[in-house]
Amino acid sequence: MSTIELKQSIAAPVSQVYRAFTNATALREWMSDVATVLPHDGGRIYLAWNNGYYTAGEFTRLSPNECVEFTWNGRTEPGITHVKVTMTGQDSKTDLRLEHTGIGEGDEWDLVRRKFEDEWAKNLRNLTSVLETGEDLRITKRPMLGILIGEYSQELASKLNTPVSDAVRLDSTIDGMGAQKAGLQKDDVIVEMDGKRIIDFPGLVSALSGRE
Repeated sequence: MSTIELKQSIAAPVSQVYRAFTNATALREWMSDVATVLPHDGGRIYLAWNNGYYTAGEFTRLSPNECVEFTWNGRTEPGITHVKVTMTGQDSKTDLRLEHTGIGEGDEWDLVRRKFEDEWAKNLRNLTSVLETGEDLRITKRPMLGILIGEYSQELASKLNTPVSDAVRLDSTIDGMGAQKAGLQKDDVIVEMDGKRIIDFPGLVSALSGRE
């Protein structure tokens, strides 16, 4: 078993950092698109994203303004893992340490580990931004591609000679913006981005989140 460990210093009171991991509204402000939590020992924590990924677990330890621990049972992952967040506050600054443990070995787990490392690093940067400045990087750093999405069906897939029936089809691009400059054009079909399968517009938005 292996562990991911990340540290973050946040210019915010420790009570706000603790709330960010134990309050459903606060979790949606920096991490997930959907959040349901029952913040007590054995209480449920459910997080979901618009790309179809979700995790369901339960709180195993809650020490107000000091520590939050919960299990993590993510969709399609080989097994249940564990997240521990410890925080130390001094005046209006909080030092946070996150440990994601119980990650197995082998090719299947290697992919999961890399995803955890990337996503936690991105999420903690956004948590810091939200608490320090109120800026949600998922929105402000989202690239402006300049695309208009069109209908896509099995019939259109056959007509466009595309081997997948679930994807995103471009209806047009906006002059002078990123998509046009990149050479994208009407009836181009996006099926994958950065190794992530794209089956609908929310999935495309999720794949683009955090990109400069």
